[in-house]
Amino acid sequence: MDVVRAYLAFLRAGFHRYATYRLATVAGAFTNSVFGLARAAILASAVAGAGVGSPGGYTAHQVITYAWLGQALITPVNVFQWNELALRVRTGDIAIDLARPVDLQLSWLATDLGRAGYSLLPRSLPPVLIGALLFGLALPAHPLPYLLGALSVLLAVVISFACRFAVNLTAFWLVEIRGVIGSYVAISSLLCGLVVPVSWFPGWLDTLATATPFPSLLQAPIDVITGRVSGTAALGTLAVQAFWAVATLGVGRAVLHRATRKLVVQGG
Repeated sequence: MDVVRAYLAFLRAGFHRYATYRLATVAGAFTNSVFGLARAAILASAVAGAGVGSPGGYTAHQVITYAWLGQALITPVNVFQWNELALRVRTGDIAIDLARPVDLQLSWLATDLGRAGYSLLPRSLPPVLIGALLFGLALPAHPLPYLLGALSVLLAVVISFACRFAVNLTAFWLVEIRGVIGSYVAISSLLCGLVVPVSWFPGWLDTLATATPFPSLLQAPIDVITGRVSGTAALGTLAVQAFWAVATLGVGRAVLHRATRKLVVQGG
């Protein structure tokens, strides 16, 4: 029970840390909404310009919904840059983290879940409301897609954390990893469906994307929430996300094991 309470404390700490910066939250929600307008307009124009048929099976209304839900999820899922762990490796503070009587990976995961939990309402709800008011969103009328969608978003957060955790651990070997993080963000942002839906990719890029965990970050939860995948297909999507959650956490744990064997703290 003491271990459970410890991880719950990390989760609460992550929640309260981000709840402290209310003005930053408001500014972030405003920025997400502005970019939502731009993305919705661009994607809808792409559908209109396609002429006969619907690219990737999306109508203009559906792709507008995709754009706004993507804007709502990018902060909770966090598909952008994160380097806190790498900075602690660089300064040597990681030694303090490793000396704590809790698992390093799980403690950071709990903190990240707290961050994501806080950002769901103040950062995700405004873009959805604005999109619904301005355009109307193509959303299901029954509750099951939203229940499955909540689980899908949770798995997306776990996968995102696990990937970022593993990338940050490369600081044990490289020290300065801004280039690594920048490359990771560029690749993951494209393959997760942030730029355009994954189904719009040419065949070879679609195949490449599906061989990575990145579509599970945005494309998968949006598909589940909107009912684009339903029934057994939705369960299959969740199963793929669960696989990637386990796989990416496992990779992070393996890298951490190798990294701690390399760690040298001057004077310690």
